[in-house]
This record gives sequence, C-alpha cells and structure tokens, in this order.
Amino acid sequence: MNEAPSQNHEPHENDGHETGHRPDGTGPTRRSVLWTAGAAGAGLGIGGLGTGSAAAAGADQAAAAAATGAAAASKGRHKTMIGVPFERRGTVRIGLIGLGNRGMGMLPLYLAIPGVRVVAVCDPVKDKAAKAVRLVTAAGQPAPTAYTKGDHDYENLCKRGDLDFVYIATPWDRHFAMAKSALLNGKHAGVECPVAMRMDELWDLVDLSERTRRHCMQVENCCYGRNEMRVLRMAHAGRFGSLLHAAGAYNHDLRQLMFDPAYYEGPWRRLWHTRLRGDLYPTHGFGPIANYMDVNRGDRVVRISSFGTPALGLAEYREAHMPPGDPSWRETYIESDRTFSLIQTAKGRVLRLEHDVSTPHPYSRINSLGGTKGVFEDYPERIYIEPDHTNDEWGDFSKYAEWDHWLWKEHANPPGGHGGMDYIMLYRLMQCFHLGLVPDFDVYDAATWSAPVPLSHASIKANGAPQEIPDFTRGLWRKPRQGVDSPKPTE
Repeated sequence: MNEAPSQNHEPHENDGHETGHRPDGTGPTRRSVLWTAGAAGAGLGIGGLGTGSAAAAGADQAAAAAATGAAAASKGRHKTMIGVPFERRGTVRIGLIGLGNRGMGMLPLYLAIPGVRVVAVCDPVKDKAAKAVRLVTAAGQPAPTAYTKGDHDYENLCKRGDLDFVYIATPWDRHFAMAKSALLNGKHAGVECPVAMRMDELWDLVDLSERTRRHCMQVENCCYGRNEMRVLRMAHAGRFGSLLHAAGAYNHDLRQLMFDPAYYEGPWRRLWHTRLRGDLYPTHGFGPIANYMDVNRGDRVVRISSFGTPALGLAEYREAHMPPGDPSWRETYIESDRTFSLIQTAKGRVLRLEHDVSTPHPYSRINSLGGTKGVFEDYPERIYIEPDHTNDEWGDFSKYAEWDHWLWKEHANPPGGHGGMDYIMLYRLMQCFHLGLVPDFDVYDAATWSAPVPLSHASIKANGAPQEIPDFTRGLWRKPRQGVDSPKPTE
C-alpha cells in the first residue's frame, strides 16, 4: 500500500481495513465483518453506515450515550494505576494488531530498538501479515506467529503467555474491544488515537486497567515531537511565566485520501463523518498542550463547549471527483467541516482545540502556549517571551535548542517518519519497560485526551452547551507528578 508523503510535523493516519461495502457496492466484504463488529459488539450505538435519517438517529444515540457516560462516574473500587511501574524486562515481547499504513510503519521502529522482540502480528489480510513476518525475520528475529483467521483472531494473540505489550493500530471502532482483550489477558496495551469513541468505553478502560494492574496507554506520538518537548521543558522551567492558555489542533486536508480505497482500504474513516459532528481526532493537539498544563498532574480539565461549521466539504469534493454510482453517493455527511472546542481547567486556564480534515488548507496542529511572560506558536514556529523579546517582533525558536529534551539530545537524528517523533516515543516506552519505570502517561491521560470525541459531539448537538469532563483520576489529579518531562534515568 502506498503511503501519503510524510512531513516532519505530519502524523500518519491510523490506517486499518474496510468497514463498509465492496467497492462495487454489492455487499459487505469479509474484512468489513471483522473490523465493523465493534459498531455493535463494542456498543457504539451510532447506527449503520449513516445515510439519511439513519445517520441522524445514530448521531442522536451517540449524543445520548456521551451524556450518560459523562454523568455516570465509575465506583472506583480498584487501586489507582498512577505511579505504577512496568515490570522490569530485559527483552520486551510485542504483539502488533493491525498492519495497515500505521502498523506497518511502526513495525520497523520496534525492530530498531535493542531489547525488543516482535512475537506476534495480526491482520485479516494475509498478505500484510506475511509481509510483516518477512520484515521481522529480515531484522534477524525469529518469525512471529501470524493471526489472520476469523473475526476475533486478535483475541488469540492476546491470550499468548509470551507477550508483554500489545500495540493496536486499527480503525477506531475496534480500539476498545482490542484494548479490553489485551488487558483481560494480562497484557499492557498501547492504542493509537483515539483510545475509544464513547464515554462508557473510556470508563471501562480505566476500570479494567486498575483491576488487571496493566497499563492502557494512548500512544500519542505528537507528545514526543521536538518542538513539543522543548516547549514543555521551557514551560516547566517557568520561561512562559504563569500559564494561561494553549491551543492544539488536527487541521489536515484528508479529502483525497478519504476517498481513495487504496489508502484506507475502504471507507471506514470517511464513514465516521456520517455518524458524529464533533472532534473526531483530538489527541494530536490535546495531548501536548495537556502536558504543558500538567493536566492530571496538578490541574484537570473540567468542561468543554464545542461549535461546528456546516458539513459541506466532503460532499463538494465528492461532487467534483467521484463518478456516478460510487458507493460514497449513498453517504450523508454530518461531521462539521471545522470544529472549535473551548476547554476550561480547574485552575481557570483555557485550552482550544480544532479539527478539520474536510477543507483545503496547509497542515497545522497549532501547538500554541501562552503565559504571563510570553507565548509560543507553531506552524510556523515562533516565540515571544520576556525579557528576550521586547520589540513586537517574533523571535527565532531555533535559538532555544538548549531547552531540547534529553531524549532529543541523545537521538538528534532518529529514524522513521514525522521528524522522528515515532521513534522517540517507542524508544522511551521500551526504556520504561527495560528499566521498570513508571510510563510517561497512563490510562487516565488516554481517557482524558479521547473524551472530546463524544463530548464535543454532544455539545454541538446542544448548541454549544458545556459538557462536564469527568475526573478519571478520581481526585488524584491534585497531586503533582512527573510525565513526559521525566528526568533522564540512571541506568
């Protein structure tokens, strides 16, 4: 499969497999049965393929589910996972579920890290699994077991007794069921974003992580971008003064890719635009700015208000580019072309999130932070802080390389795409395993960063009415603790 050109700041999509009909529109594919089972089995409650009134009804059900999930907090009968280290492992044994663009792109990075062995791979497309096996053996490791049979063969992977960590890179509606399977089988889970699509699923993952004593993490690569980590260190050192506001986004023109069956192997990503109206992909922007603000580590997010534009971009693109009779003509898009969300924290600070994958514009995650001593803005990167800048002109952010995180100082030219952030993230995660350290983020971060998916939809449906963001930490957010800005370990 051909991948889209990668830029330093551009994360790959979480590629997966078909979740709709055959390209000729004659009926569901075999792969669609596997990867859409979550729409019913995981309790999405969002209707079918989302056309006409069915899409509206499914959206209303999703809004109701979001509101119900936000109001019903877990009883919290289990001990917290905050501060729980990994079991020290000389060799970390990995199982990969999902071998599309994202999964196959991350596989070579796992193989490049010393002390990591890929034991098992899973994908319903046998050719992809065979390719993954060849990559592993070419790296000098024993051939991994390939799981390619049936709708739930990933469960057999999770049942193995020789796995430490299960990495999940599949379409979004499968994340919850797969993470749940990994946790219930005693494995730590790393899930591409979002970790789940509903509030009840997010609470279930929190409870499962606590009950099984296994970590469930959002593997958010943007938290490990060079700029993001530099700004994080400067913020924690007080260079921006008292922090006031921040902004993050996923603004990325995906129209061509969403209508390209060779890229996503079907319409699974596009079909979400027939189901929800809110921010479908918040974590690339939310994760880094949550780190700046020490969310869940001294502050917490308490409410979100969201607004959305009309849904016009995908329909206009289809009109201009898709032939008559294409299956996409049966789809009715309700997802706002651009969503805007304002989030307030317990300390009164304000975060802004944006999402837009349906209109033409340059790529941007915004990545902005402001405080009483100045501001940083990305895309393009620029800074203005006192006392360095006093003439109303932006400063050169490259002059602040001294503030680079120790990971970037040790790995100045990391392999892989997205400017190296993927490798830095995996290297640090495996380091925590090898040394028996507390991971940089946990299930409470995963749930918090993904919560805007259902809550922004519910807010937009309610004309911007604020939606309460639950405290997944159950009060433990008040205690400061380390995260992505953890000091370099002494090995």
